Amino acid sequence: MHKLRLAAASLNQTPMDWAGNRDRILAAIAEAKAAEAAILCLPELCITGYGCEDQYFSIGLQRTALEMLAEIAPATEGMAVALGLPLMVNRGLYNAAALVCNGEVLGFTLKQHLAGDGIHYEPRWFRKWPTSAVERIELDGREVPVGDLLYNCGGVRIGIEICRDAWVADRPGSRLAAGGADIILNPTASHFSFGKQEIRRRLVLEGSRTFDVSFAFANLLGNEAGRAIFDGGTHIASSGRMLAEGPRLSFGDHSLICADIDVEQTRRLKATSSEPSLPPHAYGGETVRSSFKLESPQLPCPVATPSPWDASPPPKNEEFARAVALALFDYLRKSRSRGFVVSLSGGADSSAVTTLVWLMAKLGIAELGVEPFASRLPQIRDLAGAKSAEAAVGRLLACVYQATRNSGETTRNAAETVAKGVGAEFLQWNIDALVDGYVSTVSKATGRELTWDRDDVALQNIQARTRGPAAWLLANLRDALLLVTSNRSEAAVGYATMDGDTCGGLAPIGGVDKAFLLDWLKWMETTGPQGVGPLAALSVVNNQRPTAELRPPAEGQTDEGDLMPYRVLDAIERSAIRDKLTPVEVLETIRPQFADETVTQLGAWVERFFTLWSRNQWKRERFAPGFHVDDRGLDPKGWCRFPILSGGFERELAALRDYLAAAK
Repeated sequence: MHKLRLAAASLNQTPMDWAGNRDRILAAIAEAKAAEAAILCLPELCITGYGCEDQYFSIGLQRTALEMLAEIAPATEGMAVALGLPLMVNRGLYNAAALVCNGEVLGFTLKQHLAGDGIHYEPRWFRKWPTSAVERIELDGREVPVGDLLYNCGGVRIGIEICRDAWVADRPGSRLAAGGADIILNPTASHFSFGKQEIRRRLVLEGSRTFDVSFAFANLLGNEAGRAIFDGGTHIASSGRMLAEGPRLSFGDHSLICADIDVEQTRRLKATSSEPSLPPHAYGGETVRSSFKLESPQLPCPVATPSPWDASPPPKNEEFARAVALALFDYLRKSRSRGFVVSLSGGADSSAVTTLVWLMAKLGIAELGVEPFASRLPQIRDLAGAKSAEAAVGRLLACVYQATRNSGETTRNAAETVAKGVGAEFLQWNIDALVDGYVSTVSKATGRELTWDRDDVALQNIQARTRGPAAWLLANLRDALLLVTSNRSEAAVGYATMDGDTCGGLAPIGGVDKAFLLDWLKWMETTGPQGVGPLAALSVVNNQRPTAELRPPAEGQTDEGDLMPYRVLDAIERSAIRDKLTPVEVLETIRPQFADETVTQLGAWVERFFTLWSRNQWKRERFAPGFHVDDRGLDPKGWCRFPILSGGFERELAALRDYLAAAK
């Protein structure tokens, strides 16, 4: 028996936070060493942070990353550690993972498959490393191998696949296994999206089973750079058995798991396989040898504790609550803002944003405790004195209800009820005089009275825009972050007033559709996250029909009346934007889902969507950054690029009208 203790750690890093990133790495190494781990896998690009974007091209950044590696290396005495960083090789920049063994950098494995889909733009910064190729670079006066490497540490063979390398059919792991790998490490930066954890579990299990190796997976954690959220999930498996799984979406700086593996056992299983996946000569890379012997543990292995809520598959409502709460916490502390402000209308969107701030405090304090939670937010006064999450919210969040003559008591009461339910400070004022002043000024200048019959949209928009300056003023007075309350459905069709309800620096719900959001609010009212429970105050919101309250009350304005049913809108968006279908194809796709609607009505909604979509890209370009939570988004800086000026689908919509005429 050749027993080794394998470890994987998630890290909450920040791009170019050199000292902070280094210290969190050193803390994870120290904990792994105390746990008698022989091998530790850390996340992809953990030295620099994953989200450095075009700053990767800075020679200074590349040089500093190597300096940080040199500072960290001595801490690896007695063990082997994989750390990620960018590396320049032959005038090309590569995504690298250094294996440091007993204080010495043995080599750099370079990523062979880059993520260039969805929110990822790795091919902009990095080059793919060719299979089996190996080069040398000079590091501290000695030559160090770089490329397609297998490491032999005192007889134990370690291979590395970097994130996407393990997600492709032609993955390096198969060749590393053919070369005799006992252990494969996967440093990763795998962003959060709904249901993705199941894919990761299968990837780890299947990799360990197919290659008859022990496999460690270490992911980044938290809101690293602003938009992407990282789960922080860690896994260790051996020959198709999951040995350890760490918590996800933790509020801590890092999270470590360990598992004991038997190298001789995995070799026996590989030897008894009826047919290896690849012959031994298929590896083709280079084996880097070190005489350092990895020691077996003497103490019992610490038990890994996965998140109790993280079922298989994890509930979507639970994932959303926890992912956005953590993202808000990281955004608040990394931006050094002194709290949040929400323009709380009493409707679904602003109530959801307010609830998410409350969940940030509830979940963060439950995990860390009041004092550690407050110590992570030192810019917020008196936070450590809060005796409960609601008391903390009172120091973190101000909500303001800005009424007009078109507002109703129902929404005012809902806004106050939700604000008080979460513990937020509640302010309210009337903006009619301000709105009337703008209308009067423009009426005099143009020489005509503005009327609802002629100036409907303009009169609606001026109300929304008039709310913006006061909300900004309140945020500025508090040095706080104004949160945008627009959702993805509104972004798709431009159902938002620029410089009005789009005011703010961060859009927490900008990545989810309205239909999901309405369901989530009902779940929050009745159930809520495990360990937190429901927020009963949301009943006053869930009993309403969503409305902008910008037209006179007698008109009975509703959001769906202005647009279309939200479930129809979201189905059209999935087909049109995610799947890139034409208007006719979209109609044919959604018809079975909405059999109660006539084909003429559905066709009219499809045309309305495409028209509004192409007309409003300029708005999406100006929306505040939001959080990416599923594998379809409308943020042009993160997932969906579309021209600001276009032909507006004129030919495609003409084909739709012909189709509808033939269907009558």
